[in-house]
Parts: sequence; C-alpha cells; structure tokens
Amino acid sequence: MSQPSDIEIARAVKGAAIQEIAATLGIPEAALLPYGRDKAKIDLAWAAETAAKPKGKLILVTAMTPTPAGEGKTTTSIGLGDGLRRIGKRALICLREPSLGPCFGMKGGAAGGGYAQVIPMEAINLHFTGDMHAISAAHNLLAAMIDNHIYWGNALGIDARKVAWRRAVDMNDRALREIVVSLGGAANGFPREGGYDITVASEVMAILCLATDLKDLQARFARIVIGETRRGDPITAADLKADGAMTVLMKEALQPNLAQTLEGTPAFVHGGPFANIAHGCNSAIATRTALGLGDYVVTEAGFGADLGAEKFLDIKCRSAGLKPDAIVVVATARALKFHGGVARADLNVENLAAIDVGLANLARHLDNLAKYGVPAVVAINRFVSDTEAELSAIQRFCLNRRQPVAVCTHWSDGGQGGEALARLAAEAADSGAADFKLLYPDDLPLRAKLETVAREIYRADGVNLTPAAAARLEALEAKGYGHLPVCMAKTQYSFSADPALRGAPEGYDIPIREIRLSAGAGFIVAICGDVMTMPGLPRTPAAESIGLDSGGDTVGLF
Repeated sequence: MSQPSDIEIARAVKGAAIQEIAATLGIPEAALLPYGRDKAKIDLAWAAETAAKPKGKLILVTAMTPTPAGEGKTTTSIGLGDGLRRIGKRALICLREPSLGPCFGMKGGAAGGGYAQVIPMEAINLHFTGDMHAISAAHNLLAAMIDNHIYWGNALGIDARKVAWRRAVDMNDRALREIVVSLGGAANGFPREGGYDITVASEVMAILCLATDLKDLQARFARIVIGETRRGDPITAADLKADGAMTVLMKEALQPNLAQTLEGTPAFVHGGPFANIAHGCNSAIATRTALGLGDYVVTEAGFGADLGAEKFLDIKCRSAGLKPDAIVVVATARALKFHGGVARADLNVENLAAIDVGLANLARHLDNLAKYGVPAVVAINRFVSDTEAELSAIQRFCLNRRQPVAVCTHWSDGGQGGEALARLAAEAADSGAADFKLLYPDDLPLRAKLETVAREIYRADGVNLTPAAAARLEALEAKGYGHLPVCMAKTQYSFSADPALRGAPEGYDIPIREIRLSAGAGFIVAICGDVMTMPGLPRTPAAESIGLDSGGDTVGLF
C-alpha cells in the first residue's frame, strides 16, 4: 500500500494547541500572539530578552547540489529535529517560510514531506500569518513613492534612467520581468523602464531576515538605495521619507512565527529568501530566539552548500554574530546518479557506476565546508527507489573519508527515522570541534570577495564581469560599500553558472552580468549567468492540479 500524500498526512494530524507548544518552551501566554489555534507570533520584546541568553547548539542543514526535484533538505531538517527530541534532547527547528511561486510552479511547498512535516501545512505553504504579503506591500509602497515623487516635481532630482528599485510579487510571472511603467498619458506620470522580482528576492525580505529589532528594521529601510541623481549621488528610502511607513507595514511581520511538526517539535517558520537569488536563510531573530529556548537548534539554508550554506556562513553568521556547532549535508542516491550523468527519467534505476562518478559532487561540498572549521555529518535521505547496494556505496565513501554518515528514513518513519542522524549531529555539536571562520574578511575588495567565492567554493578559475558590472563594482567601492559581503545569484543546479555542468566541474569562469546594491540588507548582489530574479512557471504548473474537493478541502498541494 502506498504512503498517503503529504497533504493527507498533515490533515490527519490535529496537533497540539499552539499555547501548549509554547508552554513546553517556557513562552508565557502574554508573549504569544495566536493566529488561530495552531500558529502564533512571538512578542518582539520577549524574543529579544530570550535571544540575549543563548544556550543552544546551532546545527545547520545543507545539501549537495540538488536535482530539479529537490533532495528533501527541509524534510531532513524536520526529521532531525524530531529525532533529537526522541533521543531526549531539547530541540527546536528554524525554517524558512515558503513562497507561493514554487507552490504553484514546479517544486511544491516547503513544509517538509511524508511524516516529517511542519503543520498547519496548508497555511504555512499559502498565506500563513501574512508575512509575505506585508513584505510585498512594503516593497511596493517604496516603488509607488518613487514614481509619485518624480510625478510631483522630482525635488530630489532622481534620474529616472537610474531607478534601481523594482516592484515585487510573490508569484512566478515571467511577463513582469521587464516592463514599462506610467504609460497612458501625463496623468499617469513619466514613462520609464521597470520590472518585477519575486518577493523572496526583495531586499525587504533580506532586511526582515537580518534585522535585530524594529529600530534596526527602520534604519535598514532608511539605507535602501533606490537609484541616483544625474550626478551619480545615491537616493535612499529615507530621502523619500518612506522608511517609517514601510516599518509600520512590517511591524507584525518582524515577529517570529511559531508552529510545530507532526510530532509536536516546536518550529519557528520565519522569513524565506531564496538561496539561488537571495541569501537563503530564515530570520536571525527566529534563530537567536530559538537558541535561547533549547539545547539544540536545527536550521536550514536553501539549495546546495555552494549557495545556501555559503551565504548562511558568510552573510547571516557575519551579520548576526552566529557560530554553527555542526553542519549536516544531505545527500541522495538520486542526486548522486544525476551528477554522475544519469537522465532525470532514469534516476529510479540502480546505477552504481553513476553513483561513483557523482560522489565527486558530494566530496567537493564536504571539502568546501571544512574551510569554515565546522564538523560535518552526512545524511543520506533514503528514497523508495534506492537500493541497498547504492546506499552501501555512499556509506563506504563517507567512512573512507572518516566522515560520520547516517541513512535517514524520516519521510516514511518520522522522527524514528531521524534518530541515527540525531545522535551523530548531537555528538558533532557537543564535540567542541567547531572553530568557525569566515571565508573572507570585511576589508577585502569587492572583486576579490567575488573571486574568493568563485575559486574557493565553485572551484572556478575566477569571475568574468560585463563592462557594466565591472564599472558598477568600482563605483560601489568608491562610494564606501567595499566592506559589504557578496551574495551570489546563481543557478542551484551546478557549481558553475551553467545548470548543464553537473558533478564537480573545473576550468571555467563565473560570468557576472549585473551588480546590485542592497545597502539596507548589507550586501552586494552579483547576478551570474542566466539566473532570473523573477522565475517563470513551467509548461505544466502545479497550479493546474490544485483546487478544492466537494468537502471544501484543498487538493493537489504538495
């Protein structure tokens, strides 16, 4: 008999009232702001007091380079958290909020899968507590105020050709990538080129995930650079007097969201930047609050370790002062075969030769992570189609490297299937072996930072900037932004910027076509290759299969 669908499994579990989950953490009712029965926000003042008293060990979950279907990193994070609780550890989970884009597109939601899920699954994958909508509203308020300022005389002298602030919507809509605004006559303003990014790529999202409190949130909004004057002087959100109203729209969104897993493990689900086009980590507020509440905090970073983990370590940890105690790297037989040259349609067929070739991808991720000085554990996320011979080959490879490894069955067995991984991860976190160090210092020039990531993590020969990108980089350095870290917007399917280059490629350059300043978030974005900050829907989007049944329940969501 086949396993029920994710939504069927989630719907069958009622879960504890959120007040009960909060009580297990010592969160007083006065600090709890319920959104119905099964989810709540946490008061910021109380969260700040708790975050100031960290006691937990931080475990980062990342992965090898994924296939288009994903390797179950969020599912593994949840299974690990449940597994830690099952072996008697006081553990919490910190996850990102899903975007509607993948939910209605190709990849599906981001609340886990099988018997390793956070609930309420439907709410988390759709509107949840309204954070995504607040981010979109704050982002687009600033966009509206830019064009309104230009319309009413442009006292700041904004050069309409140099407006860098685009609009945002939490949906995959390729038709909005490049647009022209203010058409239709003089009453509608001055026509200019513009465009949309998906909300999870918005600088407002990045600011939410890195801000420490409301005061810091507004200060970061104030620093957003929306464009320049004709003389090249920066124009900020503060110049437009937009930072106060943006903060008002984001006041509730900054409060971390509390939910639970199917097994009742507390889970903070807050903030959700993509890792291929943004920095890929949940909010620093949620992570720091969790560290004050539990002995172990499991968090994830999006996509493979070359993207999510690198940005977690070099951007989030740098900004928030975090130091991970252990790293879990998710690997699957499917992904190893994919990087060994197997077509996606044939990934369910045993192929030990392809596994052997694909292990070069996993090895490179492990070698890269070793540069940060944090002990790593490999989690083999078992799929139904995996054979014992394939799993044994992966285990032998890890053991030959003296790399702790566990086969995980949390998708089918819940927390019980994550116990072996939990023991290894807790042992690594408790070992005291972590000696965390950043990949590059603040005072390294911007181009050198890009080259460091390209050479040390992607194993490229270097970077190849377009003339416009090179000029932009020099200008930002001259204007005092050289101390900022870099955020690489790159395909998630390869170490390179070419998704067709699988495995562990070498002997190439990383092409950088555009440089964007995120002064409020505090990093420089380098857009590499053909990556888009507004994705498109696939030929057959998941939305075609989503609807309501005769009883009014959602079907097709996964």
